[in-house]
Amino acid sequence: MRYQTGQIVTGIVTGIQPYGCFVALDDHHTGLIHISEISEDYVRDVHYFVKVGESLQLKIVDVDPQTGQLRLSLKALHSNRARKFKKYQRKDKLPKMVIGFRSLESHLDGWIQEKLGGKEND
Repeated sequence: MRYQTGQIVTGIVTGIQPYGCFVALDDHHTGLIHISEISEDYVRDVHYFVKVGESLQLKIVDVDPQTGQLRLSLKALHSNRARKFKKYQRKDKLPKMVIGFRSLESHLDGWIQEKLGGKEND
C-alpha cells in the first residue's frame, strides 16, 4: 500500500522511547509519532498517553520518499486525548495553614532578647 501525507491510518504501538513512539501500520510500513505530535499540551512522559500494543487512529504528517518511514500525528485527530490522560498532574493540594507565622511571631521577641542578652555576657 502507498501512504500519502494527510491520510488517516490505524496502527499498533510497537515501542515507546522518551522522544516518541513507534507504530506499525502493516507488515512493511512503520512510523514514528514524535513527542511533539502526541498532544497539544505538555507531554512529560509518552507512557501516559500511549501503551505498547494499543491501536491508534493517526494522521500521516510526512512520508520519507527514500526510506518509506512515516511521520505520524496523534494530536491532529485527538486533541482532547491529553485531558483524559493527565495522570502526571498533581491533584492533591497543600493543606490550609491554620497557624501560619503566628507561632514564629510569638517567639521572636524572646529569641531577640536571648541573643542580645547572650552578647552582653560574652
